[in-house]
Amino acid sequence: MTEAVEVRGAGRDPEVLQAQLAAWFESTLPDFAPVISALHRPESNGMSSESVLFDVELTEGGERRSVPCVARLAPEADSVPVFPTYDLEAQFNVIRLVEARTDVPVPSPRWLEPGAEALGSPFFVMDRLVGRVPPDVMPYNFDSWLKEAEEADQRRLVDGTMQAIAGIHTLTPENADLAFLEIDEPGDTALRRHLAMTNGYYRWAHDGQSIPVLDRGFAWLDANFPRDEGPAVLLWGDARIGNVLYDGFDPIGVLDWEMASVGPPELDVSWGIFLHRFFEDLAADMEVVGMPDFLRLDDVVASYERASGYAPRDMHWFLAYAAVRHGVVMSRIHLRQVQLGVAEMPADRDEMVLHRATIHAMVDGSYWETLP
Repeated sequence: MTEAVEVRGAGRDPEVLQAQLAAWFESTLPDFAPVISALHRPESNGMSSESVLFDVELTEGGERRSVPCVARLAPEADSVPVFPTYDLEAQFNVIRLVEARTDVPVPSPRWLEPGAEALGSPFFVMDRLVGRVPPDVMPYNFDSWLKEAEEADQRRLVDGTMQAIAGIHTLTPENADLAFLEIDEPGDTALRRHLAMTNGYYRWAHDGQSIPVLDRGFAWLDANFPRDEGPAVLLWGDARIGNVLYDGFDPIGVLDWEMASVGPPELDVSWGIFLHRFFEDLAADMEVVGMPDFLRLDDVVASYERASGYAPRDMHWFLAYAAVRHGVVMSRIHLRQVQLGVAEMPADRDEMVLHRATIHAMVDGSYWETLP
């Protein structure tokens, strides 16, 4: 995860980007007399979609006011993207759907530009919220406001996050138009199609070249596929506390929807648990006392069940799937770093998967004996 934040290429020139964005606003909203100012990139900016922060001054209802905004941009073609496609319009529409149909806090989406003419890639603009996020660099379980918090406040954060995830999951193909998020892959169930999508992403990410630990993981997942998967719901996708803005310990903004899709609730619930386990393994390797009692499997499952009325099942399988999915993403990030000239290709391709020992232990069955 730290590599994903720290190495991102040169990025776009802020002055040029501000001028381009100003021109777009002037042509799109001429009656509002928009003026763009204070554009800058956040301190941490991932290698998937790029974000920039700015203020736009507008005249609405005869009054002049300033609106703090965030623009979310698809990566440029020469940036060696992490994912094969970036559907900014789908991200914009899913945030708008969640805002309209649930009580889940999200930054209000304002404007969408699906074309690449203005900034060189599609983008959308949403309100900028002010809050705090559990950091990825260094990970929050090393040293952070969250690690220093009282246990009751940590529990409050987890419960509030599970309530948000449960709120997202109230949207289903039966009560909302989720067709634009349905996965177009072979498979007779939503989970089968999700697994097929991940396998296809793996093949794309490495040009069909094999990473043995991931091959072993995919084989285990297929051989141990759940017999009775849960209901199909709207999935946030990147469902982890590092993608939530908090006011104190209460969620005020659910962020980063580029992995949104449709599938069983366990996909979201397991993702956040595994990412914490990944950080805990990093802490152990670096001899740092982490947060072993935080985001424990049984506690998270119980919290989600209280919030949703649904009891997640087959969680060992879903945690293993999360580990394999994360392995695909992280190995793609390593390959990107190689292509950008900031890393070398290891002789053993398994070394691109930092948590390869965890995947082997999950497949062997020994991992669950040590899981807190």
